[in-house]
Amino acid sequence: MRVIAAVPFASVLDTFMRAHPLDRAHEANTNDEAEEHIRNAELSLGSWRRVLLDRDDLLRVVLPWHLGEGGERELIPKSGLTVAEAVARLDAVAGPDAAGGPDAAGGAYARTNPVCARKLDALAAAPFTPLFLSTRAVPGIDYAGLVVREGLIHLDGLHRALAWERAGRLTAGTRIEAFLAYEEGRAYAEDRARAEDRGDAEGLAYGQVEESGHALTAADVRHGAGHDGDGLDVHAHG
Repeated sequence: MRVIAAVPFASVLDTFMRAHPLDRAHEANTNDEAEEHIRNAELSLGSWRRVLLDRDDLLRVVLPWHLGEGGERELIPKSGLTVAEAVARLDAVAGPDAAGGPDAAGGAYARTNPVCARKLDALAAAPFTPLFLSTRAVPGIDYAGLVVREGLIHLDGLHRALAWERAGRLTAGTRIEAFLAYEEGRAYAEDRARAEDRGDAEGLAYGQVEESGHALTAADVRHGAGHDGDGLDVHAHG
């Protein structure tokens, strides 16, 4: 992971709101829930970085509870899964079954979770667009049961991450832009210690803001594919 710059929360929220409007018309629009989690990350942690993730970084991102858009299969349990584990779970149901034929999101999964499967299909070829992450689990029912509570924790972009990996688009040279919420003092001390322990010459820019020398412009996400739903479903809260 490469740190590009520290960014103010107003810029993070503006990027999210322009890319994922609350009134966008598509199936299971949960942009309001994603915004709530981003605001909770700001309240809990208070600082943000713009970073670039490689494939290994992305596969380690921890995903919170996801019911699969109200389908019959729970894709992500309350305990959470990494992107790599969730892809493996999807691949396990990727073949045809007696009730439905195969497609890009998986025959069995497409039958039991049609809305989620359609999102995965639509986003497989969508442009790379910024993800939103935090270094710790944020308050809320989607994160309450997470076993892994620190690292790279998903706030927005579940369907995109899964779709890109399953489509084979995350190659060794791929870099995905993300906005990462962190706690300034704690992040600096812990990241610096990890970098020193590893003897990391670049320090992942751990704890340090690495200026790129030029502005990193957020990708235009107005691609018409529809927002990915952020992995935040209509849960039966209560």
